[in-house]
Amino acid sequence: MKLFATLLLLTVSVTLISARAPAPATASAALPPAPTARSRPPAAYLGFDRNDYPGDSNLQALRKSFAFTGYWLNNPPGANANGWRGKRATVQRAGFGFLLLFNGRAYAELKGAANPGAADGAAAARAAKAEGFRRESVIFLDQEEGGRMLNEQKQYVFAWAKAVKHAGFRPGVYCSGIQVTEPDGSVISTARDLHDSAAGRELVFWVANDACPPSPGCAFPKAPPPEDSGASFAEVWQFAQSPRRSQFAAACAASYNADQNCYAPGMGVRQKLHLDLNSARTPDPSHARE
Repeated sequence: MKLFATLLLLTVSVTLISARAPAPATASAALPPAPTARSRPPAAYLGFDRNDYPGDSNLQALRKSFAFTGYWLNNPPGANANGWRGKRATVQRAGFGFLLLFNGRAYAELKGAANPGAADGAAAARAAKAEGFRRESVIFLDQEEGGRMLNEQKQYVFAWAKAVKHAGFRPGVYCSGIQVTEPDGSVISTARDLHDSAAGRELVFWVANDACPPSPGCAFPKAPPPEDSGASFAEVWQFAQSPRRSQFAAACAASYNADQNCYAPGMGVRQKLHLDLNSARTPDPSHARE
């Protein structure tokens, strides 16, 4: 899947302090042990997505590097079939969390037409139910066009989100976090444009930004936190795409394979498993595991 992604930096876990003042210490009171590096959760979890299902036989090898995977609920962009259909249980048994994806409409399909957002949202929810995903799972609407959204695009996204929510799921959106300069000299990204809209606060954001920096490129094994993407509200950050987009990721070209694709460690060109890389705040960003 293609789009517009972001950067990665490592953050440290923060110990939350109780808002209530602590009671005075006594001689018999013992302080809890300080958390160790071993006990701290990672700042972010690494995942992958790709349009084609990677094959049952490759899941265990991929699980060595990744906590979660994208999972298409309908045909991916440019595809006539969906190889992910019917694979939920297999992917979950392999230990992966999920990023549920529904391929949305491009502007050319929306211009001058009745808004199909509600129908598409209902279709996304039906597909998630048919695959056996639990209610309240986050479904991300794939939006591939960047920059400020036109009115028809926004109305489509928000109608889709309303239908998904009505069906018992949580709506999210996959969109560009790369800033675009407007005619008046101001800058905007699709993610920021949607987020700052009143209805945008209902969405969970999967932001694509493969520009280096902030992206580290096709980098392993540590995942950069999503907030380093340039969108502080992002729950998921797609920071590398296959093939590498030279107009954005030229500065980290050396991190990609010679064929300009990104591969998991130990899984190269022979398996033809080129990937997009993502980081998330949880190992199951769609909260879809049973």
